[in-house]
Amino acid sequence: MATADVSQAAGLTEKLAEQAAAYSYRSLPVDAATVAKHCLLDFLGVTLPGAQEPLTEILRAEAYAEGGAPQASLIGSDQQVTASQAALINGSASHALDYDDVQMHLSGHPTVPVAPAILALAEQHRLSGEQLIAAFVAGVETECRIGAAVSPSHYQRGWHATATIGTFGAAAAAANALGLDAAQTAMALGIAGTQAAGLKSMFGTMCKPFHAGRAAASGLMAARLAARGFTSRPNVLEIEQGFGETQSDALRAEAALAEPQGGSHIRNTLFKYHAACYLTHSSLEAAHSLRKQHNIAPQDVQAVKVLVDRGHLRVCNILEPQVGLETKFSLRMTTAFALTGLDTARIETYSDANATRPDLVALRDKVSVEVHNKPAAQESEVVIDLASGNSHSATANVAIPASDLDLQWEKLLAKFHAIADPVMGHGRASELAAAIADLENCENFAEVAQLMRVH
Repeated sequence: MATADVSQAAGLTEKLAEQAAAYSYRSLPVDAATVAKHCLLDFLGVTLPGAQEPLTEILRAEAYAEGGAPQASLIGSDQQVTASQAALINGSASHALDYDDVQMHLSGHPTVPVAPAILALAEQHRLSGEQLIAAFVAGVETECRIGAAVSPSHYQRGWHATATIGTFGAAAAAANALGLDAAQTAMALGIAGTQAAGLKSMFGTMCKPFHAGRAAASGLMAARLAARGFTSRPNVLEIEQGFGETQSDALRAEAALAEPQGGSHIRNTLFKYHAACYLTHSSLEAAHSLRKQHNIAPQDVQAVKVLVDRGHLRVCNILEPQVGLETKFSLRMTTAFALTGLDTARIETYSDANATRPDLVALRDKVSVEVHNKPAAQESEVVIDLASGNSHSATANVAIPASDLDLQWEKLLAKFHAIADPVMGHGRASELAAAIADLENCENFAEVAQLMRVH
């Protein structure tokens, strides 16, 4: 496989480090700070049920066996562990259900590698809400810019960008929170880059959510080591045999440094309202729409065709999922869920039982997935042929950032309560949501962190 041409990217790491170090709350656009709180609310919401998953129980058991100083809270439990352990476990829990936010420039999930690192650090060092928000935005902007630089080839090569590029985001966020200067931040990015890993072949297993936690912990460690004078290459992205050359076909500095639409990358964060891989969401919306509009019953369906971008086939096309986690990465099964009328926003829908339920399997087997030639990669079309001889089709594209941020908060708040209330109760969940809504006025995040615990 050819290595990337990095000759036009001189100074890229340094420029991104300078930007990351310069972020402060006062410098943020208002909508960027607002969406940051949306991301954090959604992160906490998806982490609470994720903390009850078997993979999180395993990671907690390992941390307890390892021991360490109680520095940061484990979300959804009553325990504290070291900050690095908290970043690892909370990050893994947050991605366990694949219900977290998405960013197209990153080709992945922006919040789950960054938030666990900065929340652990903010609790340990008693940072203010303003410091936390600024550091979080610094991390998301950095990872999205690096994502733009190595896309689309990085993801196409089989790297899970949430894991690999997310490590840079966590490092940038932690470096900002620790007050590192640009030179130290460049070192942190180098330390992050040499740890960055995560394979797409692990999708549908416990390793995919583990990627997010590992990125958070590795990025946090990178910044802490840089603060102590640990050295790396200060040009990890563009150096020969560096991240860009080895992990992509082209390192596009101009894409990384371009002004994002709306003034910030975080403003273009996309949130999930179905508890499955984001690349299934457009077809889910189309299938739900067809079922409701034409009053389609499963027994009426003769054949279903789902038309998607070619890239979807390498991400969410598990043809015959055998367990619940695999159904989240199956265009065929998620379409069957929608056409059966199951609530695809509910975590419980993606169960081991539903993966092999005979009527769902029978409907799944009527679904075929084909490639379309539409210019919008996130647009999907669903065509249903009925036994009556009629045929109906619908197209949807969920990859459009919300224009009404107040409405987005209300939708995310409803989602938050739907998944957080069963874990911690409505009253405590309401307290936590209110604290995030007012985060910029928080003087000591350790006080908010107490609300993340479940006794």
